[in-house]
Amino acid sequence: MGVKSHSSSIVDAQADRVRRKAEREGLVRDEQPEEPKPVKKAAKKAAKKATAKKSAKKATKKAAKKATAKKATAKKATAKKAAASVEAPADDTDAEEAVVAPDPVIDEPTVAAEPVVVEPTASESETPAAPARVISSSGSAAPPKKPTAPEDAPAPVAKKVVKKVVKKVVKKVAVDPSKRPPTSGSGKPIPPPPPPRSTSGKAIPPPPGGRPSGPSGGRPGGPARGPMPGGRRPSGPRDSVPGAGAPPAGGRGGPGGPGGRGGPGGRPGGPGQRPPRRKGRRRRNREELQPMDVPSYTPVDAPVPEGEVVVERASTALDLGPKLNRTAADVVRFLMQAGEMVTATQSLSDDMIELFAAEIGAEIRLVDPGEEQEVELQKLLVIDDESGDDAPLRPPVITVMGHVDHGKTLLLDRIRNANVADGEAGGITQHIGAYQVERDGQKITFIDTPGHAAFTQMRARGAESTDIVILMVAADDGVMPQTIEAINHAKAAEVPIIVAVNKIDRENADVDKAIAGVAEHNLVPEEWGGDTIFQRVSALQNIGVDELLDQILLVAEVEDLRATPEGRAQGVVLESNLDIGRGPVATVLVQSGTLRVGDPMVAGAAWGRVRALINDHGEQVKEAGPSTPVQVLGLSEVADAGREFVVAPNEKVAGRVADTREHWQRQSSLGREAHALAGGARLEDIFDQIQRGEAATLNLIIKADVNGSLEALTESLRKLERDEVKIGFVHRGVGGVTENDIQLAATANATIIGYGVRPDRKARDLADAEKVEIRTYEIIYHLLEDIESAMVGLLAPEFEEVVTGDAEVREIFSVPRIGKIAGCYVLNGVITRNSKVRFIREGTIIWKGTVQSLKRFKDDAREVAAGYECGIGLSDFQDLRPGDIIETYEEREIERTLEDLDS
Repeated sequence: MGVKSHSSSIVDAQADRVRRKAEREGLVRDEQPEEPKPVKKAAKKAAKKATAKKSAKKATKKAAKKATAKKATAKKATAKKAAASVEAPADDTDAEEAVVAPDPVIDEPTVAAEPVVVEPTASESETPAAPARVISSSGSAAPPKKPTAPEDAPAPVAKKVVKKVVKKVVKKVAVDPSKRPPTSGSGKPIPPPPPPRSTSGKAIPPPPGGRPSGPSGGRPGGPARGPMPGGRRPSGPRDSVPGAGAPPAGGRGGPGGPGGRGGPGGRPGGPGQRPPRRKGRRRRNREELQPMDVPSYTPVDAPVPEGEVVVERASTALDLGPKLNRTAADVVRFLMQAGEMVTATQSLSDDMIELFAAEIGAEIRLVDPGEEQEVELQKLLVIDDESGDDAPLRPPVITVMGHVDHGKTLLLDRIRNANVADGEAGGITQHIGAYQVERDGQKITFIDTPGHAAFTQMRARGAESTDIVILMVAADDGVMPQTIEAINHAKAAEVPIIVAVNKIDRENADVDKAIAGVAEHNLVPEEWGGDTIFQRVSALQNIGVDELLDQILLVAEVEDLRATPEGRAQGVVLESNLDIGRGPVATVLVQSGTLRVGDPMVAGAAWGRVRALINDHGEQVKEAGPSTPVQVLGLSEVADAGREFVVAPNEKVAGRVADTREHWQRQSSLGREAHALAGGARLEDIFDQIQRGEAATLNLIIKADVNGSLEALTESLRKLERDEVKIGFVHRGVGGVTENDIQLAATANATIIGYGVRPDRKARDLADAEKVEIRTYEIIYHLLEDIESAMVGLLAPEFEEVVTGDAEVREIFSVPRIGKIAGCYVLNGVITRNSKVRFIREGTIIWKGTVQSLKRFKDDAREVAAGYECGIGLSDFQDLRPGDIIETYEEREIERTLEDLDS
């Protein structure tokens, strides 16, 4: 351990300890040669000795004269030879030869070679040569010492010449003092500090490029070998025999090999190359060390945006906060205080958004995703409405509405002289049918809507697209639920209503009762002083049909219906389906303009150039004017029924509008029904979940023939949902059942419902292999009845207790080996053996069990009626008292319906 003395520095005290530690860890730099002693001092000493000898020789005059003569002769010869020796190295080659030292002699590796000093002589045959360079282990030349004068020193002239030569050599060979290693106060070199270490304790190697080179002495290396060319050292075991010297400075360490390090200035050898560290770990650690953002809250008195703020449904706290001048932390904190566990990136329900807005006093309007963008898209498709008093008259659009099986389609058959009702499954209309007929040279367009409860949306679309509504009411049935619904749709559309009382030829027809039922809904007939037209007809017997058409034309003339046939067409999609041979087909009603073949058309997210137009007679036409129903071929996909269609200025605008709408529709539908994929069961497996008391989810894949039927079926099935049984729609689409549907059903554990479609052979084979259930239907109410019956059968059974008899205990009897027997009098009903019993004392049930024995006097009895005495033995109950009531009962199962789940 180093000790600091009064004359040493703190560096000297620690130098030995640092040097020993560096030697242990193999971090010793090559030893540096000692600094050469100044040459001037040696020259002065030699001069003094020469002066002393001169004074001794001058003791006698003779000796002095001889010496003076010899000196003069020596001066001339020395001056000539010295001048020649200084002028001799004129070229570079000679100069280099004058300072090149001989090869170093291999000696002890740790001891630096002593510099060899060349002493100049004053003899005539010798000239003063330059001192030899000393080659150290690091390959650098050590600064030579100035030659010391011999005892028989030459004349002063020779000394001056030698000094000049030595100065030139020293100036050329001397090392720059700034590049010398640092030394302590005692002149010893200070070793470099130990290199930095990593967390694992290993030394961190220097960066590529090496350290600056410097002089270094020999050090232990590999096997005893001389220096290798290029400065490389052999890599070998650390405990090998020491070599004679180290490689020159600047050499690289060995590429492999255990232990060791390169020469000074080179990269250490060390162990073999390590695999590069993964950047992902560094990046992850860096991200974990990043400071977390502290949630900021808005002051309570912060202002609220004025006016109505438009907020999209399913917005997150990050989206909602800035719109209401709040932060996401404010929204999350408020909802958590209200008991809603939400995050800043979680979609919020409408109730959550409205609750937060009410809390801060903001007025908001919820819109569907993409609704604001739809306004911008409408500007690209806007059409100037030129319909006015100067526009030509157009045919009226008539919608026939009413309850199912009240004769709507049969009436249109009579008008069109066709037979459409027979073609409908079950004799009921399942699609919207659009037809155009001519009466007295005037065209009339009819739209037939379904009357079944499931087709509410279809009736609503028909009412919105129409000019006049014909309300069909059967004279034998009167006003029915769908009749009332049709009245409400017509009133909402603000269109005139003509009531047609049908089936007046029936024996049980009661026309007055039917008219009175309609009048209760504010449709007062003209004969009663109202403004509603009532027409008695019989579609089956073709009675009153012509009069009905005249009434339609009369009302149309009063309405003064006009539309311009010029310009780009626009209208509404009545129905759409996927045809196997023709692709997506849309039934549209043109409301203004003229639709032509080749027009770029947009209908919701579907678009395309019109490839063909087909009228209601199945004929291809080139164009369709206002109030004309046609089928359109050429769309990119099945259009949504009820959507407005517009002819775009060009295909580029049409594609842009459709793609934008498709994007927002996809965004709004994400996650809406994703819960069905996360869990659920098929119809045949759902009973087990209900038995376990779990809320079961019935997964369904719905495939229909047309878009309207798909929509109606979906809405009807949603109405069947109860708390115990939920319905998850995994997929809904138009077209036949395909193999993709089978695979999706197998993955989601779903049942496939086909309405008006059937699977092909490959799909059936795959369904059998995957054990997927497929149910197909042609009539919608059969489908709904089947699903409802299945759901009712899945419900857990319920039981009720029915009292069968009661008896009063009047006396207690004790029977050996049996126990106590109650002597009873039957008050009501019948007491039956082995029936369930409740033991009641003072109005409180104190025991439940069964009647173990029943006797009438000494005989066993199966039952005892009211008014008779009997003996009753109870199982496991002996605490009998006079006055107690024994009540017998039985459990009966209650037949359940879907309405029971609502209670």
